[in-house]
Amino acid sequence: MTYHRSVLLDESVEALAIRPGGIYVDATYGGGGHAKAILGKMQGGKLIAFDQDEEAIANRFDDPRLIMVNNNFRFLRNFLKLHHATPVDGILADLGISSHQIDQPGRGFSTRFDGFLDMRMDQKKKQTARDIVNHYSEEHLANLFFTYGEIRNSRKLASRIVESRKTNAIETTGELKEIANTCAERGKEFKYQAQLFQALRIEVNQEMESLREFLGQATKALKPGGRLVVISYHSLEDKLVKNYFRSGNFEGNVEKDFYGNVIVPLKVITRKAIVPSADEIEENSRSRSAKLRVAEKI
Repeated sequence: MTYHRSVLLDESVEALAIRPGGIYVDATYGGGGHAKAILGKMQGGKLIAFDQDEEAIANRFDDPRLIMVNNNFRFLRNFLKLHHATPVDGILADLGISSHQIDQPGRGFSTRFDGFLDMRMDQKKKQTARDIVNHYSEEHLANLFFTYGEIRNSRKLASRIVESRKTNAIETTGELKEIANTCAERGKEFKYQAQLFQALRIEVNQEMESLREFLGQATKALKPGGRLVVISYHSLEDKLVKNYFRSGNFEGNVEKDFYGNVIVPLKVITRKAIVPSADEIEENSRSRSAKLRVAEKI
């Protein structure tokens, strides 16, 4: 199975400020690129790696310091307790979808292939993108496309989908793309499809809810001085991470004590997000939208 080089690999591992014998978390194992790099900086210690995709777990490499957890990182706290691994010295989360998932037509993640409308990162989950497209109400679909895909004419798209499914269920990515193209601005069909697929993927995998839960649990799991490193790929994720790092909440509202001192659990290390170099983008075009942010437990 082919996995591309991990995005912002050197920058993210350096940002963890690894202590040789420490305990670290790779919250999104994927192809194991970040995990290998982290372990390469350690002497002893322990790395707890999470991935809800069974294919990623099956592709694990052998290292006695590596503990694999086949589950969503929203359950971080429970599994760290289970493995007697708290508090930890650093946590890394690469929120991007793995290249091997995108490149498998049967998973339904990519606009490049015609495949079943699945989009589940965890194959044990029941709800697929097909279920959403064929059973959500028109209003629910419109709100979903607008909120998670930032599609301006989301009501038009939702209406076309509902009208189409009255005749036949929408089963494949190809069928969905055909409907989407009737709503897209000419010459911008691919971008429109990508926005639609993003919205469905986020909904299927409850990505925003999972990220909120993860950030709160990660902060509590860190030792004072421990680093939290997050790589995001779209504005919804990045805004959430940026707000949380800055204020300790998802709205970005900074709270102060009686004396006017800011009350926050984290210290922001990266005032501006770190982005891939031109060379990395040329080597891996999927890294183009990546933004890396780093915070430290106070």
